[in-house]
Amino acid sequence: MNQLYTNAKILIIDDDEDDFLITSEYIQSIPGNSYTISWCKNYNEALKELHSAQRDLYFVDYRLGAKSGVDFLKEALKFNFEEPIVLLTGKGNYEVDIEAMQLGAVDYLVKTELTVEKMERCIRYALERSASLKALKANERKYRSIFEKSKDVVFVTDYSLNFKDVNEAVTGLLGYEKEEVMHMNLCTLIDQAQHRKFLQSALEQRNEVNDWEVILDTKDGEKKYCILTVTLEDSGKEDGYVQGIIHDITNLKKIEKATLQGEKLAAAGRLVRTIAHEVRNPLNNITLSIEQLQQDIKEDGPQLYMNIIQRNSKRISDLISELLNTSRPSENTLSKQILQNILDDVIAASIDRLTLKHIKLQISYPNDMLEIMADREKLKLALLNIVINAVEAMEEQTGQLSLSMQQLNNNAVVTISDNGSGISDENISRLFEPYFTQKRNGMGLGLTFTLNILQAHRATIEVSSQQGKGTTFTITFPLA
Repeated sequence: MNQLYTNAKILIIDDDEDDFLITSEYIQSIPGNSYTISWCKNYNEALKELHSAQRDLYFVDYRLGAKSGVDFLKEALKFNFEEPIVLLTGKGNYEVDIEAMQLGAVDYLVKTELTVEKMERCIRYALERSASLKALKANERKYRSIFEKSKDVVFVTDYSLNFKDVNEAVTGLLGYEKEEVMHMNLCTLIDQAQHRKFLQSALEQRNEVNDWEVILDTKDGEKKYCILTVTLEDSGKEDGYVQGIIHDITNLKKIEKATLQGEKLAAAGRLVRTIAHEVRNPLNNITLSIEQLQQDIKEDGPQLYMNIIQRNSKRISDLISELLNTSRPSENTLSKQILQNILDDVIAASIDRLTLKHIKLQISYPNDMLEIMADREKLKLALLNIVINAVEAMEEQTGQLSLSMQQLNNNAVVTISDNGSGISDENISRLFEPYFTQKRNGMGLGLTFTLNILQAHRATIEVSSQQGKGTTFTITFPLA
């Protein structure tokens, strides 16, 4: 037999000494036991014993003078007492039995019906149940701690994906307070309609979705890239539920995007340098030959054609130089600059275009001056390129350009928004690719040049757009 069941410390709470002796006699008569039995005959002393919690099992008489064993059970319930309590009574009473069980008593014994076998079974059952409950509560505390302290969002919903429980990590990820989320549906947080439909159909067909990449909308309208895992726990009853975890991979996505952009620029740069080398060699020969012929030919007719060939050769050479400049990482002389002043320069350089197209300009700066490490002229050109693209995407009279700045932690965030034609999902992923353009006469190097400069300033750039509604560029600079 388990040592706990044979060496338990037992307290009998009874104001009648004869009843105590009878009860203790039954306990001592149990074969193989070595119980330590104590007696408490006063209700107030019993409460002190309750708070000290030094016993393994408590037998409580129903009548304790002015108080009763039920009063003792209520006090134990209020105190969240975990040790097992058995209620003793002189006569059987069904209502008292039910009330005792509801208040947490592990058993209800009638003194006149006691036997050694009944007492042994009662003690064994009470101690086994107590051990199981303690283990269950310990596990509950452990998993509740994991649930509450997890950096990932851990949640439980009903079959319809309405939240039933969620940990505090949801506030850090999505900006909603826990109480707000408890009145929401998981699908309302998912950005795309087809993703919402997929989640619901997948749970119906497979009862789970594992490591699914999805975009969630925050309270502030920001989009978060996340990995979602959900499992439907079907108990066959109405209390079935869905449990899940949301893991934030937004920063990882930004790093992947920056790495991919860097690889594209590097590949394009290698291609441009190879082509430039192959073109410049014969171009130099053409230029030298033209210069020699110009010295030998004096007639006006041939000289005219020579001049045309020379001008276009120089134009090709200049074009190659421009291509090489855009393919190389931008070399900047960085110094402390006030970002508001650079944006003022951008606005001054673009004000004529804005005026001619009658575009409304909204500007929002923080009260404090934000300093960054920057090459003022080059950063001005990079930001100006974004503003000009925005102006060209908007209609006359109805265009609205918003230029705002704010400080977030140790970063300065510049947002440039327009209400122009927008960019399709297919094209937005190619926006910074060299030679990709939607303009009829464009070369597709403007935004590549811009990205080069921003990367040299250790800045990140995010683009969001809706066709027919406009585009937003969000540029984040580390503060000096």
